[in-house]
Amino acid sequence: MEKMVLSTDGKEIRSIELSDEVFGREVSDGAIYYAIRNELANMRVGTASTKTRSEVRGSGAKPWSQKGTGRARSGHRRSPVWVGGGTVFGPKPRDYSYTVPKKMKRAAMKSILSMKAKDDSLVVVEDFTVESGKTKDLSLILKNLSDGERTVMIIKDDDAMVKRAGRNIPWLTILSYNRLRAHDLFYGRKLLVLETAVKNLNEFYAGQASKA
Repeated sequence: MEKMVLSTDGKEIRSIELSDEVFGREVSDGAIYYAIRNELANMRVGTASTKTRSEVRGSGAKPWSQKGTGRARSGHRRSPVWVGGGTVFGPKPRDYSYTVPKKMKRAAMKSILSMKAKDDSLVVVEDFTVESGKTKDLSLILKNLSDGERTVMIIKDDDAMVKRAGRNIPWLTILSYNRLRAHDLFYGRKLLVLETAVKNLNEFYAGQASKA
């Protein structure tokens, strides 16, 4: 599959070959679902906590006699049926994270990249950097490539200056080619991929497929 490479001015300058194994494969909806579900679960903090009847503050004395009062039996004021008593089956701190098979996660990433390529949501851009690290300089470049909709940019490496410049742009997410997130890729309206990052993706995912 061939794709035109755009300059930072938004003009076509040359073509680049996209690997069919990465950008032209059949989309697996199941792999995408499980990958996104896994990422959201791993993000959960899991600090919600309630107190049981043994943990709440209160007297352990019996409020009134067992018999002879005409009222219902009551053991102590910490009972869950009393206001201010303990909670039955309430949440406790827990770890929601789990792992998914590596092959499924790779299949999800390749499925999303293929889906974006088919929908023409994927744009290949020539390599650039923001030496100043300023948001306004990156915004001038993105103005020619994106119209302000939810955008994901895949860079060739951990370019600290580009990431610094993009921190204050609310609709932009910057990812390294080897640290993709299925949730961001799937819900991004536009996918900007640097030219070298495309070559890295071809080698990173297609190479792993050949080894498997």
